[in-house]
Order: sequence, then structure tokens, then C-alpha cells
Amino acid sequence: MDYFRNVSYLISHIFLMLFIYLFVTHRYSKRKTIGICFSSFLILTITDCLKLNLFPDSSLCYFTVTLFQIFVTQFTGIFISGTRDGRVLFMGLTSSNYVIAGSIVAAVLHIYTGSMLFSLIGGLAIHLAILLFLYVKIRDIWLDCYEGESVKVWWELCLIPVFFYCGFSFLVIFPNSIYDYPPNSLGVCMFMITMFVSYVVVFRYVESEANRVGIYWKNVLFETYIKGLENQYYLVEQSEKNLKILRHDMRHYSNMIDSLLEQGEYEEIKKITAYIHKVTDDNKVIKYCENIVMHSILSQMMEKAAALDVDVILDVNIPKEIKVSDYELGAVVGNLLENALIYVKDFKEKEKRYVNVKVHCTQEHILIQTENECEEDVEFDLSTGLPKSRKGKMHGLGMQSVSAFSDKIGGNIGCYCEKGIFHVIVFAKF
Repeated sequence: MDYFRNVSYLISHIFLMLFIYLFVTHRYSKRKTIGICFSSFLILTITDCLKLNLFPDSSLCYFTVTLFQIFVTQFTGIFISGTRDGRVLFMGLTSSNYVIAGSIVAAVLHIYTGSMLFSLIGGLAIHLAILLFLYVKIRDIWLDCYEGESVKVWWELCLIPVFFYCGFSFLVIFPNSIYDYPPNSLGVCMFMITMFVSYVVVFRYVESEANRVGIYWKNVLFETYIKGLENQYYLVEQSEKNLKILRHDMRHYSNMIDSLLEQGEYEEIKKITAYIHKVTDDNKVIKYCENIVMHSILSQMMEKAAALDVDVILDVNIPKEIKVSDYELGAVVGNLLENALIYVKDFKEKEKRYVNVKVHCTQEHILIQTENECEEDVEFDLSTGLPKSRKGKMHGLGMQSVSAFSDKIGGNIGCYCEKGIFHVIVFAKF
């Protein structure tokens, strides 16, 4: 039995599961997630016995078992992750490459020192150093990058860890191991350094893309917010002007009413009072909710709906102080409402040009729901469950931002079409 390889592989599997556990958002409870990772670790360890101990000279067994272990590893990350898409696969493949780096260092030390204990301790130290460095420097950035990213980009980026993994496999393991050609150690180490440098570039690219998308949506939101405030200022200013005129003319209306009372012209008096009520109602400033940011954004959206001749039925209950970012909530509601307005604005039948919007935000939960007529089949993305945009790859970012907001607050998002009505529901319990 090759004790060095058995122990080295055992250590690698431990750190592999640690990487996946720490760098993937969790779908299940902490206890259940740890249980799943531990079960995968046991499967990897047991299958190691097949290729290392029971059939050590069988290339077919080694190849087949390794493919099975790769599947188990990547499936574990996807299974426990809160977002089952290319981001998880990228991190799972990346974890495998980082673990290979520690195993290679242990093998090189074993070749040149001949000490199994020293080599295993050295490999363990490298594993631990890489894990701690990435946990301290990268983990928060990586988890932030989970939000608002295009799935297509992540599927393309997955090619990077795949080719690095294949490169390591052909240089170190198959068809000849590093023990057969020890001088290759220097080249392998340089390849390992290249991998780390490449990942630094990738993470910087991912971070810059996340910042770019974030800045774009913040600009859109602030523009909507500012327009909403401008509209409110204009309405208040106009209302004050009209009410001043009304107050100025009240003396004349009062004299007219007194004169009509003396003449018994009660119907004319009713017309005057009705006119006064109409003027006051027309100049009443609508307050959609207590939260100033949401009120401004809703005001802007309602003005847009009026310009498009679309009826919006609002059911809004948002207090002044809420548990989520009011700017992010405003972006979500604005995106959903704008998407619905654009979709129904061209319907010929007036009764179909409507949008139902419900936003309830309490200390216990948040509920966002939109409903609108749907005249055509909606195609949904199988990986995200979101509707696919038919306008090209640069569209659909609004729904992605809604999905990112739902993930951030630990909520659920549902999109479906039923009996000609398209529904979007976002719900989170605090």
C-alpha cells in the first residue's frame, strides 16, 4: 500500500470540501450542508481505495474512478449552492485546482527529500496557507460577485479552470506521473504560478464587471429618484399656486353663495361647492407610502404609466424605515413595473393595458408582486427560472438585478404565466 499517496489524497479531499463549503452560498441549513459535504468526502475517500489500493496498476480503473470523483465533487457544490448555475461550477472547478497545487508541492517534497512525514506536513501547510489566504482576501469579494452577474459569462469562464485541471493532470498524473520525470517539477511549479496569476486577472475582471453593472443600476435608480423628486416639487409648487388662487377667490365665492342663499338658488350653490371640491381634489398631492425613496420612484413610474395610457393598480404598504436598502427595493420595483408597462403599452384593447402591483414591507417579511396581461408564450431560462429576453444579450439585466436582490435578502423569486396573466413574485421572511 502506498501510504503517502493515500494520506495525501485524504488531505486533499478534506481541503476540497472546505473550499466548496466556504466559497459557495448555501441552500440548506448549516448542519445539513456539513452533512452533505462529509458524505461526499467519504465517497471520495472510499473510491480512492479502488484506484490506489485494489487496482493500483489499472489505468482504466484510475481514469474511470477519477471521472466519477470529479462528478461527485462538482455535483456537491451545485447541490448545496443557493444559485445552481455557472458561478457554482466555476468555483467547484477552481477549488479542485487549488487543491491540486497543495498535492503537487507535497509530491515534489517527497521526491527530493524522501521523507513522507516532512512531505505531508509541507503539503498540509501549503493547503492551509492557500485556504487562509483566499478566505481572508477573496471570500467576501467572491460572494459579492455572486450578485448581478450574467450566467453566460460564468459558463465561459469555466473553461479556464477546466484547461488548468487538464494541464495539471497530464503533467503530473497521466499518462506518466511526476515521479517518472522529477525534472518536470520546475515546469509544473511555473505552471502553478501561471494559474494563480491567471485567477488574479479573472477575479479582477469579475469584480470590475460587478462594479460596472452595480454603478449602471445605481445611476438608473438615482436618475429615477431625482426625476420623482422633481415631479413632486413641481406638483407641490403648482398645487400651492392653485390653492392660493382659490383662497384669494374664496371671498368672491362666499359673496356669491350668500347672494344665492337669499335668492334660494340652492342648485347653483351646489355647483359652486362642487367646483371648489374639484379644485382642492385636483391639487391634492398623492402620497404612495411613508418611505420617501419609494414614494419618489413610484411617482415617477405612475407618471410614465399615465403617459403610456396604462392603468396601474397599486397596493403599497412601505413604512418609513425598512429592513432592506430602500434604494435596492426601489430598483427592483422600478424594474418590474417598467418591464410590465413596456410589455402592455401596445395592446389594442384598453382593458388589457393594466398592471397590478403589490408591495408590502413589514418587520417580518417583504412581498413584491406584479401581474399583467400576456398575449404570447414566455420562454424561461432553465438554470435561473427567469424569463428570457427576446431583445438580445444586452437586455434582461433588470430581471437579473431582481434575482440578485432576492438572493441577497434570502428570498425566493417566482415567475410564471397562468391563464394569460404573467406573474412575478418576490418573497422573503426576515
